[in-house]
Amino acid sequence: MSSTTGSEVLTQGTGYGVVLGIGFVFAVIMMGLSTLQNRYTTYKIATSEEFNTASRSVKPGLIASGIVSAWTWAATLLQSSTVTYEYGLCAGYYYAAGATIQIFIMAILAVRVKMIAPYCHTFLEIVHARYGNAAHFMFATFGLVVNLIVSSMLLLGGSAVVNAFTGMNIYAANFLIPLGVCIYVILGGLRATFLCDYSHTLILMILILYFFFWTYTKADLIGGFEGMYRLLQQASIERPVSGNQDGSYLTLKSNYGLTFMIIQITGGFGTVMLDQGYWQRAIASEAKTAVRAYLMGGIAWLAVPLTFSSIMGLAAVALANHPSFPYPGGLTAAEINAGLAAPAGVVTLLGSGGAAAMLILLFMAVTSAASSEMIATSSILTFDLYQIHFKPDASPESLMRVSHIMVAVWAVVMSCVASLWNGIGISLNWLFLFSGTLFTGAVGPVIFSVVWRQQTKEAAISGALGGVVVGIIAWLAVAKTYYGELTIATTGQMYPNLAGNMGACCSGAIISAVVTLIKPDNEFDWSATKRINLRARAMDRKQAASRDSASGSETPVEKEKQEGVTVDASSTNDDISINIPAEEYAELQKSLKIATWAALGMTFVVVFLIPIPMFLSHYVFSLNFFRGWIIVCVLWLFVAACITSILPLWESRLAIKSIVLGVIRDVFGGAGKRPSSRTAV
Repeated sequence: MSSTTGSEVLTQGTGYGVVLGIGFVFAVIMMGLSTLQNRYTTYKIATSEEFNTASRSVKPGLIASGIVSAWTWAATLLQSSTVTYEYGLCAGYYYAAGATIQIFIMAILAVRVKMIAPYCHTFLEIVHARYGNAAHFMFATFGLVVNLIVSSMLLLGGSAVVNAFTGMNIYAANFLIPLGVCIYVILGGLRATFLCDYSHTLILMILILYFFFWTYTKADLIGGFEGMYRLLQQASIERPVSGNQDGSYLTLKSNYGLTFMIIQITGGFGTVMLDQGYWQRAIASEAKTAVRAYLMGGIAWLAVPLTFSSIMGLAAVALANHPSFPYPGGLTAAEINAGLAAPAGVVTLLGSGGAAAMLILLFMAVTSAASSEMIATSSILTFDLYQIHFKPDASPESLMRVSHIMVAVWAVVMSCVASLWNGIGISLNWLFLFSGTLFTGAVGPVIFSVVWRQQTKEAAISGALGGVVVGIIAWLAVAKTYYGELTIATTGQMYPNLAGNMGACCSGAIISAVVTLIKPDNEFDWSATKRINLRARAMDRKQAASRDSASGSETPVEKEKQEGVTVDASSTNDDISINIPAEEYAELQKSLKIATWAALGMTFVVVFLIPIPMFLSHYVFSLNFFRGWIIVCVLWLFVAACITSILPLWESRLAIKSIVLGVIRDVFGGAGKRPSSRTAV
């Protein structure tokens, strides 16, 4: 591991204080939110449906905020700035564009889930209903591998920055960062995690805007837009970028930058489509607003790496030769691989105050994404392994208990694996580029499982396994051919990872499609997937009936206990009961068309219409174009802040009012009444 003492501007006590203090503050907040939710709403975290799916009632603004929070890893801020330091301004855009289209595509899949399996807990339950135990176990393995790599990457980046700023032991950081997160996830479940995501995203937006205004309007070392432009021009002369037009940091014509975007697209499909955390948000959303939530989430998230890299990534480039830069002469390869470009830029511009702000920002990013990974993995381990393979008749109480245990277990596992990467010398950059090779072969089969009823079990299994084999062979072959040896250094280069990621992703989909077309399943009609989780369907219908009659006195916990005993015996042979009402299904079909056209249109604009003409024209930014580019980035961030910070408050105004009135009644006399409607935050 490289030394990072150059940027140690805070004490170790500050590092431990942030890691432990903020984590436990959020745990206390979770206790308060859980108490308010249980007291003043009809959603009780004591039910497994609420804990794991938020009763499928979360509004689109909060879903969008949760998407931004879950997709904003430590790598989002660190890696986007690192590639900007390496390849220039274009790389921040290529990072953002390459990882946004998956969220747009998830808008389509979110509607499909509502149509074919409206009461599922995980996407793997759909796989099990269609293909049985063998395929289910294999895809569950893929899902857990994705969660494990993503979770460990979060800690790998977060602990590196904590170590760089404070000198805190990197292994201690790996184990202490998840501690507070584990506690508040167990206390609050998925809905409370969404609420914490909201607060994390709000802090994220405020700090990025602070960094922007300081860097471009106040920092004397930069000198505004014109000063930044001149410094980047000078950097292009002193340290020209290989593969960029004229070696410039101010162009979208970058061979390595475009290659990185392709890796980001293929690898990103794996980390979204195979990560239960993103499916969980589709499951938790209201059916009529799922599309809007994902499209808004994608639009909002794109602004985060794009704007942040245009601030701190470019600042690190511009100031690399300045005497106050914490790493004299610029970053070494090891420091680049550790993701230290943004921390170096922050320390140079803002000193210890900026380091503290950056530390909080990274901690928010790590913990919010980690909470998503914990509850997503808990859902897989609870519903896809424990319930399906070990105890199919598990009671709601036992499912809740197992969910809590699995959250804690996963916190330990992700810490151990992150420490393993540190111990054997695997960097954030290496893991980020390679990871897609390992699991994107399963992306095509998983998507087909949701959208293509004719796909067979044999096609799904052969596509996923074949994709992994092709990807690994391509990765190793290109590394050996180009560099003559197989080492951590050569296998972490751009072209081997391009071959591995593309080989795995494309071959998995192609193999699955070919096998299906040879012998398609013409009899499958989705009825098996619609039967998933009949207990929750019955609970929803009973709650609706009690609201209509105004005579229901049972709590949701009591109802779930009763239904755990009665539903399976009485509802499984009723084919009519699994059908979605005609009006609702027509609305979902309309949403599916909107999602498809919107996702394809936005993908075309982001991936082709904006970057490709500028790449082919070999255009190098003028001062006015550069100024306009940065202003558009920050305006986009303001739009993202409105979507993720203001919209959720507006959508939840009635629920917030109901809770506030309930608290006032309790504080100033009179028992708080139980809510008469399903008020949801």
